[in-house]
Amino acid sequence: MKRFIFSVFIFACQSAFSAETLTIDPSHSVVAFNWNHFGFAKQAARFEKLEGKVVLDQNDIQKSSVSVRIPLQGLRTAIEFLDRRLQKDEFFAADRYPDITFTSKEVKKGPNDTLRITGDLFLHGITKSIVLQAKVNKIQSASSVEPARAGFEATAMLRRTDYGVDKYVPAVSDEISVFISLEVFQEG
Repeated sequence: MKRFIFSVFIFACQSAFSAETLTIDPSHSVVAFNWNHFGFAKQAARFEKLEGKVVLDQNDIQKSSVSVRIPLQGLRTAIEFLDRRLQKDEFFAADRYPDITFTSKEVKKGPNDTLRITGDLFLHGITKSIVLQAKVNKIQSASSVEPARAGFEATAMLRRTDYGVDKYVPAVSDEISVFISLEVFQEG
């Protein structure tokens, strides 16, 4: 009997410390970006629809991974005319490339809960490797009352011309500043 109890305890400990697959909570997550408009002002947009998974290994965060799909139909600037224009061929060509995706390839841990996440960004029919400078906000292990939950923030700088989105460059900035805030949770 003692051996059985000990085996159950060991199995429970291994399960508690193994990697967990967490789902992006779109109601508590955002991907936003901004650009310089002819030197007069900065404009901003956000993606209101996100889906994806984070495989979180709390024992070795560098074994974690993230995959995200961002449907372009969720692009919002608060200006309907601009929303429609950004969807057209002169910018995102959403009819041909309806989604932006990011799939991590490597996670490196830095000081003070920082991460350097390298991965492939697919945008406008082109895939390029990018680096996200990220930070762990909080990780909550599952309990009998609450599911596992975690939060992360990340930033990146992209060049539109790298993805063939070059309308009005350089008058409208080539460099796009991206801010990401993800909350993920364990389903079930």
